[in-house]
Order: sequence, then structure tokens, then C-alpha cells
Amino acid sequence: MRIAILAMPGVQMLDVAGPMDVFSEANKLINGRTGYELAVVGRDREPVVASNGGRLLPDRTIDESLEGFDTLLIAGSPRVQDFEADPKLVDWVKSGSVQVRRLASICTGAFLLGSAGLLNGRRATTHWNSTTRLRKMFPAIDVQPNTIFIKDGTVYTSAGVTASMDLALAMVEEDFGRGVALRVAKELILFLQRPGGQSQFSVHLEAQVSEMGPIREITQWVAEHIANDLAVETLASRLGMSARNFARTFKRETDMTPGDYVEAVRVDAARRMLEEGDVPLKRVAALCGFNDQSAFRRAFVRRINVTPVEYRSRFRRGVTPPPKEIFTATGA
Repeated sequence: MRIAILAMPGVQMLDVAGPMDVFSEANKLINGRTGYELAVVGRDREPVVASNGGRLLPDRTIDESLEGFDTLLIAGSPRVQDFEADPKLVDWVKSGSVQVRRLASICTGAFLLGSAGLLNGRRATTHWNSTTRLRKMFPAIDVQPNTIFIKDGTVYTSAGVTASMDLALAMVEEDFGRGVALRVAKELILFLQRPGGQSQFSVHLEAQVSEMGPIREITQWVAEHIANDLAVETLASRLGMSARNFARTFKRETDMTPGDYVEAVRVDAARRMLEEGDVPLKRVAALCGFNDQSAFRRAFVRRINVTPVEYRSRFRRGVTPPPKEIFTATGA
């Protein structure tokens, strides 16, 4: 399977190197079967200078077609605004999209797919700092902020930097099975293969955008008391505020409603418990403040896109897949 990675000037180096390492590691684990052939594509033959000053020598240019290629990945760049509407580049992406089986963007590479009209009517994501601009530029895209990656049909979009490796791992799993993907993650010292719907960053980090002392304090208190009654009225009373004023202030300072924050913190705590031990699900739900196991399951699926049972079976620490899974192809 031939994979082309488009690298624009100023490209984020890890958006290219991360997936390449994942695919290359997979090649070592598939026991001689046909694996991946990788090619970096540049606008021309000149070395592509990355955002960190490193240089990539392209294997191909956009003057060449993608006939015979399986997958096209478009890496992101802090300078994407200089190229996202380049007619030659956009036309090449459009023509390439009908030649490949699978199309993907990494980080701000989504803007190039957007300019080519390839995300219209689809769910898509990008780096959290660029989701607002993506939504404003392309209202026909169903932008999903903060998720690590999304697959909509044969089109993938992802956040940037380390999320590019999660995207590549998902492709390896699609092509060669879960066992190979988890072995690759282990070889590359990736702690676990994150599901695409997981947040791009910790909910605690997300809420730290608050600069106001009282709101910062209440988010920390919530994280330390997840099993308590955390209704808006309860939280507001701790700060001596009305529920309405508290909710409005919380939303302004954290860009989340109090209810969303509480649910996200509880799911985050549950996720860690599922990774780290064998506590029964009913007990996990109670310890994390959910009224019952059904409410826990609904919240978990809403936030993580898999059930608690599925999450534990895939990501519990110290658990490796049975050896027979390692060389089971699912789409190669």
C-alpha cells in the first residue's frame, strides 16, 4: 500500500515523521507480507523546510499524479494560510482524492481539504486552536472540536502533532488488525492507542484557560470531589453566587458549561480507573459520581465513543492481545 504524505513549506515535522514511523514499524511486524511504501510529496523538488528548521527532501512533487497510491495524507503547517487556497495545490488534492482509496488530513491540513470541497457534509476536526477558523471558513463542514481524529467514510481528519500517530495507528488497525496496531504502539513507547473521540487534551488542562480565581478554584474542587453532588446550584453556593450568574461566568471563563465540565471530569476519572484496574463497572460508576451504570455508560459513549467495557478491553494497562491476533489481516 503506497502512502503519499503532502508536506507544505513550514510543515510540522512530527505530522510527517510520526505517521511515517508508525507505518514503518508496522512493516516490521507483518511477517513479510506486503506493507507500506512511503513517499513525501512537495510542491517542487526543493527541500521542504519544516517549522522546526529541519529539512525534508521530497520523493515526488504535485506535478505527478497519485495513480497507484492507496492513501494520501496532508500534513499540517503553521503557515497553512499561505497555501490553503493555492489553485495548483487544491487542484492536485482534488484530482488525487479520486485516485486513492483513503484520504486524510493532519492538523491544519484540513484547511486544504476544505478548500478542495472534500469535507463538505462531513464530520471533521483539526488542531483545537484552529477549529473556530475552520468552522467559519467552511460552514458546510460539521466541525468536531477537540477530538483526536475522526473517520467519516473514507476520509480521516485529525488533530496535530502526536495525534498524527493515533491516526496512523487507526489506519494500521484497519489494514492489518488490532494486534499489529497495539504492537506498533508498544514498540514506539506510545502509552496506549487512544480512541479517536477522546479529547485532544485533559479536561483539567482545558478548564485551566480560566484566569479568574473563583472559577479556577471550583474546577479544582470538582476534580477532587467527583463523587459529590455537583449540581450547578451546589457549585454556585460554594462561591456565594446565584446559579444563573455562576453558570454564565463559568461558561465565559472556561468555554464549557458546568454540567459539561463535571461530566467530562467524571468520565476522565472513570477512563483512568478502567485503564488501571479491575474495579467492577458498577463501582467505577459510583466512585465517579454517576447515579447508575446506565448513566455512566451513556456519558462514557458520548465522550469517548466506545462503551466502558470496550474501553477496558482495549486499553487496560498490562493487557496484551492474544498472539493469534498479531498477524490477522482485516483489509490488507
